[in-house]
Amino acid sequence: MGSKYPSLKSSEIVSALKKAGFVFKSQKGSHAKYVNNTPNLPKRTAIVPMHDLVAKGTLQRILEQADLSLDDFLSKL
Repeated sequence: MGSKYPSLKSSEIVSALKKAGFVFKSQKGSHAKYVNNTPNLPKRTAIVPMHDLVAKGTLQRILEQADLSLDDFLSKL
């Protein structure tokens, strides 16, 4: 049985996060920090590795950090 999480490029993940209201905060090495910029919502931070292809498990952790469901995230791709 395959994973429901797709393998995506970091640029695709960043694009979807931006559509969800996240903005670039900083970068250290190959990992970029994005924070949500939506008023009246709890502050959330997502760390995105800036590699060619992001592993499925890593995507799952990014979505947990961002407090986004997989369906909501995929609708923003």
